Amino acid sequence: MVELKIKTRPIGATAVLGRLGHPQVTSETDGHVEVVTGASEPGFNPLDLMFSSLAACLVLSGRIAASKLGILDRLSEVRVHVTGEKAHEGPSRITRFIVDFRVEGDFDDTEKKQIAHMAEEICTVSNTLKSSPDISLTIG
Repeated sequence: MVELKIKTRPIGATAVLGRLGHPQVTSETDGHVEVVTGASEPGFNPLDLMFSSLAACLVLSGRIAASKLGILDRLSEVRVHVTGEKAHEGPSRITRFIVDFRVEGDFDDTEKKQIAHMAEEICTVSNTLKSSPDISLTIG
């Protein structure tokens, strides 16, 4: 019997903010991001990070989808742009994600749609956003 080894990656992030300055975010694997707060400041704000997570997950899942469909060799690029619409009334939230999913390579429209829809099914971030997960808050 063949035993499959599945690699897992530690998940999570810690944000720290002092009296002055910007939030500093560190991932469980020691990645670092400085979060910006000004409307015209270049960099990532919290919403950008959320949109980025969805975009990154979808491009990775698009490549996985092409591989599962046996057509990865014809793929040259997957490009996803994500933005959203904010609620006009409280609470503050995104009411709709707008996703532009592009597949470049030797594909017809049907294959491009297959890749995009399969990517959405594979993507942990899109699946999470659709499901309204609970938030467990501990106060210390």
